[in-house]
Amino acid sequence: MIEPRSASERDLYALIEDFFRHRFQTDNPLITEAVRRMLAAGGKRLRPRITLLAADAMGGNADEHLALASYMELIHVATLIHDDVVDGAQTRRGVNATAVDFGNRISVLAGDYLFAWIFKNVTATYPAPIPHILSATLADICDGEVLQLRAMGNLDLPFDDYVEIIEKKTAALFGASAECGAICGGQGAGVRALREYGVHYGIAFQMMDDLLDVTSDEAALGKPVGNDLRERKMTIPLICALKKGDAAFRTRVEEFFDAELDEQAESAAIADLIARMGAIGAFEATHDAIHTYVERAKLALGGLGTGKNDARDQLASLADKLGRNS
Repeated sequence: MIEPRSASERDLYALIEDFFRHRFQTDNPLITEAVRRMLAAGGKRLRPRITLLAADAMGGNADEHLALASYMELIHVATLIHDDVVDGAQTRRGVNATAVDFGNRISVLAGDYLFAWIFKNVTATYPAPIPHILSATLADICDGEVLQLRAMGNLDLPFDDYVEIIEKKTAALFGASAECGAICGGQGAGVRALREYGVHYGIAFQMMDDLLDVTSDEAALGKPVGNDLRERKMTIPLICALKKGDAAFRTRVEEFFDAELDEQAESAAIADLIARMGAIGAFEATHDAIHTYVERAKLALGGLGTGKNDARDQLASLADKLGRNS
């Protein structure tokens, strides 16, 4: 009998995609269709990959935890469905947002149903503390979204407050993915180390996402460039630009946030702000912040020891890749 290869020796993306393609099914056909369309639009599947690698790093078998890993991605998908309703988004990952095809009512209910379906399965299958970790994570995500809404247009938002927002709305799920995978793989100090890895990785990931919003293009993003500026969100490139820029730049941002512009004028104003942010050096400052959290993520992996551990090395490579892309 051939033993299953470790998670670090396998194509985890393909493994997860195969699971979604052949084994994902809710009790509601319409909601299953809506979720499958979101899944088919793509995504890096980082959260489930981190779950499987964390289990492997602690001595577990990735094949036994595919369902748990899939729940991490499905929690993420449910939050995206809700986010697109809240933001009035038209596209997601280059295709229509769920609300465009199914309407706001179905989209909200689909997200709610998906959360409930996930937790029904988690509580029926996994012992404490995994259900508690995931319920606390969902509370953090909602709290982070509320904090972000309250911070919109606040040009004096402190950097630490921004980090708190993204730690809750994004990094908490990365942390939970790593922690739950680690718990399934084994017990010991490595569980805390892997959670710390996930949280720091998640903060760096969200900072990168914020940076790409103003430095990438629509084809790569799957949504309009400068969308965060359009929605008056306070992200790290803007926070860095306000810190490094002069009073004239701040005035330009204030005028943009206060203005009611048509689509063409708004796009031109966003392009002007992005150019000014780049000239000020905000993008380089954002790169520095990303690298700080990438290094913290890698340092956390030291809690797994220095012996041979292929999964730990692959987690470090994921962080390195994020740093290189910045």
